[in-house]
Amino acid sequence: MFHRALLAGIIAALPFTAFAETVTILHVNDIHSRIEPIDKYDSTCSTEDDAAGECFGGAARLASAIAAERLAADGPLLLLDAGDQFQGSLFFTQYLGKAAAEIMNTIGFDAMAVGNHEFDEGPRVLRAFIDAVDFPVVMANAEIEEGTELHGAVPSHTILEAGGQRYGVFGLLAPDTGVTSSPGPGVTFTDPIAAARAQVAALQAEGVDRIILLSHLGLPDDKRVAAAVEGIDLVVGGHSHTLLSNSAEDAAGPYPVMVAAPDGDTPIVQAGAYGKYLGKIDVTFDDDGNVTAAVGDPILLDASVPQDPAIAERVTELAVPLEAIRRDVVGQAAEPIDGSRESCRAGECAMGNLVADAMLDRVKEQGISIAIQNGGGLRASIDEGDITMGDVLTVLPFQNTLATFELTGAQIKAALENGVSGIEDGEGRFAQVAGMRYSADTSVAPGEGRITSVEIKEANGWEPIDVDAVYGVVSNNFMRGGGDGYEVFTEAQNAYDYGPGLEVVFAAYLEKLGEVTPALDGRITVK
Repeated sequence: MFHRALLAGIIAALPFTAFAETVTILHVNDIHSRIEPIDKYDSTCSTEDDAAGECFGGAARLASAIAAERLAADGPLLLLDAGDQFQGSLFFTQYLGKAAAEIMNTIGFDAMAVGNHEFDEGPRVLRAFIDAVDFPVVMANAEIEEGTELHGAVPSHTILEAGGQRYGVFGLLAPDTGVTSSPGPGVTFTDPIAAARAQVAALQAEGVDRIILLSHLGLPDDKRVAAAVEGIDLVVGGHSHTLLSNSAEDAAGPYPVMVAAPDGDTPIVQAGAYGKYLGKIDVTFDDDGNVTAAVGDPILLDASVPQDPAIAERVTELAVPLEAIRRDVVGQAAEPIDGSRESCRAGECAMGNLVADAMLDRVKEQGISIAIQNGGGLRASIDEGDITMGDVLTVLPFQNTLATFELTGAQIKAALENGVSGIEDGEGRFAQVAGMRYSADTSVAPGEGRITSVEIKEANGWEPIDVDAVYGVVSNNFMRGGGDGYEVFTEAQNAYDYGPGLEVVFAAYLEKLGEVTPALDGRITVK
């Protein structure tokens, strides 16, 4: 038997080899209620496209892919969601998050970040979702007043155990959520960098040295946080719908994006949107909790990925109440109608023209001459052929109502200035319009005079806007309440916010037109 001192001396003389441990992180973001498979336009996939193998994503395909990765994993694995399960299809309209909670529980998520759209129906619906799921939903950069619906329900971080290691996961949410959604009173969003530093310190104080930021800030802000904060080992992001990939042709950047942080490079990942991809990153730590490698790529959930039969059956059951609504044909599209995020948040888009025209057509007899619709309120494109009410509700899922009011020309110019202030970050405030045309110069700093011209369509043609004149405007109730930074709309005169639903107005306009030929007519110029 070896003497203890002799054995200790032998061990001390051996060369030291650091222990390496790899964890697989599977992740999704910005599902937006796409519980059924989607087509190439991010709308609900038709039976014909499904039969042709042209569908992507959907809860059943996502579940199957996750199950396969779990089966193949030879080490610890975590499944994370970077927010925005809510809003985007009839499943949310009908079930208000209950269907999402059921499916996420069945699949077995480990943690989720709060997304801004989780607040779209107010704190009560979010609280019901949080109470229904079997995993923590985290948000660190918010102050929630005692006595309000969400007080005590949303932890700032959680600690997950996998493979004998502890992983700290904290959530950050876009601080403009109070503008882009409906969090209600008593919820105040705070600086994400300060919150991140506090969370890293808190987790390290609990003895956790593997720290993941589960972010719904968007890629530009993820980069800013990663560059400013020590101790974050991985950022799993959402909100900007950014596809990072080393293989997809339309990727916005590599997977992962590496950002120089005070203590080394921090990997950032994001997997597009709508469940078309399942993100997968293998992160290797040394025994001190330092990242030594981060390798992976999102998995395309196309027709080659089978659908989980049990979840597919459940989705079919959940869809039964929706079918009657969906099947109602309200028009025809002669060509695909572009309502993509990339188009409608940066310039004139065909869907924006069509929706704004529909709004103005509905109220033009009321002395209204201008329509302004936020590009972020347009959530999908429509393929050529039959346009159903299901398509309409996918494009306009927010159940907004028409709002009519009066503004001066100066106020309208201020509104348009707000609309072009976030083009670089793909913000939804970009203004799609009817009854007017405008030009913007993005070489000018945001808020410093990007709007270079505004013209109003008068009986005798186009006339420059009169800053002192009063104009009748139609928008939606979200914007009228100051949403997407349109605080100037709250100053309007003679406002009425309770008009018909925007989706009803759009459907009626499509029925009136019969066949739609989408077009751009130069009403917005951005350079």
